[in-house]
Amino acid sequence: MKEIFAATQPWCDRDDRIAAASYFGTFAFYFATLALALFAAPHWAVTAVLVVLNGLSGVRLYVLQHDCGHHSLFSTREANDRAGYGLSVFTLTPFRAMQYNHNRHHTHVGDLDGRETGEIHTMTLREWQAATPWQRLTYRLYRNPLLMLPLGGILTYAIRYRWPKNTAKVGVGGVLLHNLGLVLWLGAIWAAAGERGLMIYAATVVVAATVGVFCVYLQHNFEETYWDRRPDYSVRDASLHGSSALDLGWWFDLATGNIAYHDLHHFNPRIPSYRLRRCHRALRHEFALPTIEWPAALRSFTLKLWDEERERLVPFPAKGAADLTGPTRSTA
Repeated sequence: MKEIFAATQPWCDRDDRIAAASYFGTFAFYFATLALALFAAPHWAVTAVLVVLNGLSGVRLYVLQHDCGHHSLFSTREANDRAGYGLSVFTLTPFRAMQYNHNRHHTHVGDLDGRETGEIHTMTLREWQAATPWQRLTYRLYRNPLLMLPLGGILTYAIRYRWPKNTAKVGVGGVLLHNLGLVLWLGAIWAAAGERGLMIYAATVVVAATVGVFCVYLQHNFEETYWDRRPDYSVRDASLHGSSALDLGWWFDLATGNIAYHDLHHFNPRIPSYRLRRCHRALRHEFALPTIEWPAALRSFTLKLWDEERERLVPFPAKGAADLTGPTRSTA
């Protein structure tokens, strides 16, 4: 662990020129694709392509805001904070609330006794065995990717972030100002393109939210991830081994700001996103850092429960499997 951490240190240098190019370049692409999408209708095929491109740029904006939350994008804390606030309306995410909750996630990643800090809830196999039929049904629906990706994304970014958890701790005023800014942004879209513009913007939000949840799910939900209970739990082990490295291609990395290399990000969040891909490729063979490609990534969506005995994520038990068909009962 010490050797890996030491090897990541040279990659923590922040370059304001690269950061600014990434920040303003992504913003320029975001506004350009949105403007073209608003005025391309009724050429719906062209509009659809532009909606997808704009949604992907929205994901990248969120990753840049996430970097700002770690103060790893620009060289100074003040510049990161200002940049993070500047992104808030367009990521639908109040900066301080995101920063606070995400840092708690880093502190408790892989902690079975601290799952309330995670983005996606994971039930253990033992909990599944003890669950009622209603609890099983709701968890099945919750973990169904056809529901979790689009609906989960919309509920999180469009609704839940209007009043995020821990808002009272990080500042009610900031969240209210953020929501006011979002209302003004929607008003500007309506003034420019009317109801059609709002519908197109909503479509870009759905794309961004769906891709965002896709990334968030795969970052910690894979077969050999890490979960443990205190006092055996180790945040350092959880950071590296409980986070994935998705090698899904250069275009995916470009669209998602390299956040797919999540193991090294969790292990050392001071690495800027614009150095994360190269850092992982430089160290993966020396330290045998595993990567997940498309087949394994898609298979991860079939894994639902943490098996504490086998220490791996497993699918739902087959119907009728021995001793897994109902709540456990005491034999006393």
